[in-house]
Order: sequence, then structure tokens, then C-alpha cells
Amino acid sequence: MQNLKLLLLILAMSTALISCGESGPGSEKAAVDIIDNAGLIISVDPSFEALVPAEANIQKLAGGFAFTEGPVWHNRQEHLMFSDLRNNAIHIWDDENGLQTFIQPVFEGESDTESVGSNGLNIDSEGRLLLMEHGNRQVSRVEPDGGERTVLVDSYRGKRLNSPNDSAWHSNGWLYFTDPPYGLAGLEDDPARELDYNGIYRLSPSGEIQLLDRDQTRPNGIAFSPDEQTLYVANSDAENKVWYAYDVVGNGIIGNPRIFYDANDQNEIGAPDGMKVDVDGNVFATGPGGVWVFNRDGVHLGTIKPNEVPANVAWGDDGSTLYMTARTGLYRVKLNTRGVIP
Repeated sequence: MQNLKLLLLILAMSTALISCGESGPGSEKAAVDIIDNAGLIISVDPSFEALVPAEANIQKLAGGFAFTEGPVWHNRQEHLMFSDLRNNAIHIWDDENGLQTFIQPVFEGESDTESVGSNGLNIDSEGRLLLMEHGNRQVSRVEPDGGERTVLVDSYRGKRLNSPNDSAWHSNGWLYFTDPPYGLAGLEDDPARELDYNGIYRLSPSGEIQLLDRDQTRPNGIAFSPDEQTLYVANSDAENKVWYAYDVVGNGIIGNPRIFYDANDQNEIGAPDGMKVDVDGNVFATGPGGVWVFNRDGVHLGTIKPNEVPANVAWGDDGSTLYMTARTGLYRVKLNTRGVIP
């Protein structure tokens, strides 16, 4: 009898260990506990409801993070990946498994700032994850298993980048990215800063880096229009809260910078940050108080306001779900429009 009880105990412990086992690289499966109606939908223009239904349900998917950023939907793996910048981690989320940790730490070493992890994430044509790294001040690529990491670029003309922030693909294969100073403790005055500007760059498939613009004060979120004739770049400067639009000409050079929308009269928390564009050219851009929705002419149609101010967004699922990384939480909302997933 004692042997039988011992055998049953061993079997029970084995079952418990299996049920709590790892479900992703370096992570444990977390229970899915979704909170509905976690925000507000504010319509400004009658055309807004064609994009965002008035009864849209903003859902909070997970919380307890330090500062969420850089979401991207991985089509091949059918899950969302996002950064927890100040916890130095990259997480995975899907409906079946909930939250898993993919990489932690992203940055190893000493730093004077807490913003040492990755910021914007992207996916390349082979399904590999691209990281805009603050602590390491580089753009890197990680293999699907979370193992080998390859540095794609960490300097321009022999000087270290500030802290790559966000990126967007052009169909010609070049990766366009922004490089503000947010990964440096002293920002523009940090003694480790080597470039005396905050640039917008592009990186070729062969590894060539080109400076496209150095005149924005704090370039941040970045996205192309569907026809790739316009590049939008958010300027996240508290002293100049605007979104810029550039013409894309020739082989992908940008020019004719102009203000797409000026938010300097806004007092809510937040500044122009991450953004995405839907298939019809409407811009979904995080800014003061929420996700601002503009048509292609720069008319503010309405705002999606999760319970926390979002810093970045990504298309997910079938392309009609907008995922939002917002301070300590991860949110999503189902829309009447959709965007292209990289």
C-alpha cells in the first residue's frame, strides 16, 4: 500500500511539472485573463466609425510590465511579440498560451539608464526578429529560437548610433529606422553620445547605412503609406509634438518634409510615438492620450484610448486587430479596417 501511495504521488508530481512546463524559449505559460471594456472610443469625425466601431471593445490582455513598446505580429508563429523596455525583456502573447517570455535579458552589462532593453521590433522576410536596441545602441537580428544574435548596424561613419527606436520596411528591401537619444541617460547631453543629431536612416540588405534626415529633434515612430510615396515620422519632442510627412522619391530617398499634424496644443500625457497605416492610407498613431486616427489628408477622425497611454501599435491576427503597448499593459481592439503585417 505504501508503495502504491508513493507511485501515485510521483505520478501526480510529474503531471504537475508537465502542466507548468516551458511553452516557449526561456518562459513559462501564463494563464489568459482578458479584461473587457478597458478604455474609450472617442469619435471626432463622422467617417471615424467606418474604421473604428463605436461599440469597439478595448481589451487588456496582460499587465504588470515596466514600460511596453515595439509590438509586432509574427505571421508564421501566429503570435504577438513586444518589448518590456525597462524590464529588459521581449515577450510573446497569444490567445492560447497567454504571456511567455522570449528573451531576458536583452542587454547584458552596466548602464546608467533603466531603458536598456529593445524598443521597436520588426520581422524580416525569413521570419527572423529585428530589434531596435537601446542598451547596445544597435539594430540586431535574432534567430527564431531566440539564440544567435547578429548585429546589423551599430554605427554611422565610425560613430556609434544613439539608440535605435523604431523601423519600417520598404518593398525595395531597405529597413528605415529612427535614432533618438532615449537609451542614453543624459539624452543629447550624455557624454557617451557620439553623433550630434538624432537621425533617420535606412539600411540596405547588404548592410549599407544611409542618413536620410538629421533635422528632426526627436524622430521616433515611422511608417510608409500603402503606395510608399509618403513616409510618416513622429517627432516625440515635448517641445515640438508633431507628425511629419516626407515624399519618397527615386530609389527611396526622402524629401519635402512637412508637418502632417501638429499636437502642440494638447495637454494629455504622451507625445507622437509609434504608428501604423491601414490599407487605405489612414494613420493610427500613438500620441497625447491615446491612438490618434488620421485620414491620409491629416484630418483627425477620432482617438482610441485604452486605460493607459499607448506608446506603440501593431496590426495582428488577420490584420484587423490593433494591438497597443501602453505603459504597464498590453491591449487590443478589433477594427473595421486592417493593415498589412510584415
